[in-house]
Amino acid sequence: MDVVVWFFLLGVLAKLVKSDLRLPEPLYETLSIYLLIAIGLKGGIELSRQSLWDLLPQIALCVGLGLLIPVLVMPVLRALGLRAIDAASMAAHYGSVSVVTFAVGLAYLNTKGIATSSHAPLWVAVMEAPGIVAGIVLAYWYAKDGSTSASGDDGGLRSVLHDVLFGKSVLLLMGGLLIGAVMGEQGVAPIAPLFITPFKGVLALFLLELGLVAGARLGDLRRYGLRLIAFGLFAPPVLAMLGMAGARAMGLGVGDMVVFAVLAASASYIAAPTAMRMALPKANAALSITASLGLTFPFNIVVGVPLYTHIAVWWGSV
Repeated sequence: MDVVVWFFLLGVLAKLVKSDLRLPEPLYETLSIYLLIAIGLKGGIELSRQSLWDLLPQIALCVGLGLLIPVLVMPVLRALGLRAIDAASMAAHYGSVSVVTFAVGLAYLNTKGIATSSHAPLWVAVMEAPGIVAGIVLAYWYAKDGSTSASGDDGGLRSVLHDVLFGKSVLLLMGGLLIGAVMGEQGVAPIAPLFITPFKGVLALFLLELGLVAGARLGDLRRYGLRLIAFGLFAPPVLAMLGMAGARAMGLGVGDMVVFAVLAASASYIAAPTAMRMALPKANAALSITASLGLTFPFNIVVGVPLYTHIAVWWGSV
C-alpha cells in the first residue's frame, strides 16, 4: 500500500477516536487547487511532446465511458429503490471521476515501476464533465412531475452545463494542461520546485483531510442500509473492468489499462456534488456523497488500485 494511503487511514482513525485533528477549510481549498494545477501541468508538459491527433481515439474513449457509465448505473440504482432524481444524481457522481483517486493510482503504479502514458491527466480532464452532463440529462429524461427542474430560478440546463464545463475542477485541470503544453518542460522549470517536486507530500495532506471527512460519513451508512453499501463496494470493480477492457481494446499498455480502470471505477466528490446542488436541488445530496466518499473512495485507494493492477498485469500477459 502506498504511503499516501496511510495518511487517509490516519484521518479516518482520527475521526473514529474523536480526535480534535482537523485541517483549516482555507488550507483544504488551497490543497485542492494545488493538486488540480499540478496534475494538469504534468500532463501538459508531456502533451507538448505528443500529436493531439494521435490522442483523439483515447479522448473518444474517455467521453464514451463518461457518458456510458451513468446510463448503465441508473437502472441498477432504480432497482435498488432510489427515486429517479436520487438515482440520476448518484449516476452523475459515478460517471464523473475522482482526481485524487487518479493521483493515488499513479503513485501506486510508480512505486511498482509500471509505466503509464505521460499525458494521462488529459484523460481525467476529459472524463470529468461528460458523466455529470449525462446524469443531468437522465434526470430530465426520467422526470415525471417536473421535480428535476434545473434550479429554483428555472435557469435551465444551459446554465448548469456552463457551471460544469467551466467550474473549478475542469478549468484548473484544462488550464494546467494548456499552460504545460504551451510552455513545455523548459518553460515550466522555474515553477517545478513548487508544483512538481512536492506533489506527493501535498497529496498526503489532502488525503489526511479526506480521511477525516470519510470517517465522519461512516455513521451515515447505517441510515442508508445494505443496498447502498453493496452498490458502493461492488460497482467500482465492475466499472473498472469496463474501463480496462476499453483500454485493452485500444492496444494500450498495462499501466494505461490500470489508469482507465481507476477512472471508470472512481466517483466524483468535488465537481459532481457542486453541479448536482445546482441542477437537481431536490436530490438527496447526502446519499450520493456518502456512497462516493464514504464507500467507493476508500475501497478504491485501499483495495481497488492494487486489485486492478494485478488484474491488468495478468490480462496483459495473456
